[in-house]
Amino acid sequence: MKAVLFDMFGVLARLQSPASQAVLENTAGVDRERFWAAYWSQRAPYDRGDVAGPAYWKGVCEILGVPLDAHLTADLIAADLASWSEVDQRAVALLATLAARGFTLGLLSNIPEELAVRYETSEPWLDRFAVVGFSCRIGSAKPEPAAYEWCVRELGLPAGEILFVDDRADNVAAARELGLRGHVFTSPDALEAALEGLSA
Repeated sequence: MKAVLFDMFGVLARLQSPASQAVLENTAGVDRERFWAAYWSQRAPYDRGDVAGPAYWKGVCEILGVPLDAHLTADLIAADLASWSEVDQRAVALLATLAARGFTLGLLSNIPEELAVRYETSEPWLDRFAVVGFSCRIGSAKPEPAAYEWCVRELGLPAGEILFVDDRADNVAAARELGLRGHVFTSPDALEAALEGLSA
């Protein structure tokens, strides 16, 4: 095993908290179930970089029947970015440990451009990655095969020498179908144990 390819959200950064989700729901002014159905129905093109934040939220608000102006657009974008911005420092600390052990590190994240820029300007640990595959810039998102294939090419290693780490089993399964090894992330300790087992 020569490289570890990380997912971002649910691994290195935390998923949206109930509090941050409530802020989004209240900003839009609609009930929870309707909001999240609309939010996720429009998300894939946003993550792939096909549309920017204003167009994404226009699509969401059209589904919800919410009148959208520049002020509400800005508030929704800000609340959305904040909801995805909490880093798991224990998981991030593991990056230095793995780099010291000689692993090449890569990142593959489904992430829109505005959020990618936020991380690049606030999180210096991104510099630890030899390869950064932000979906908004590579034109494909997990679990699409092209997203994994892009990272394998950029890492310059056989797929079987790369361990893909993601909190979602379906994303890990998609990576395994392409020949990568896979680990469903639950904690930094469990990942370290898995890597020890692969190295043994």
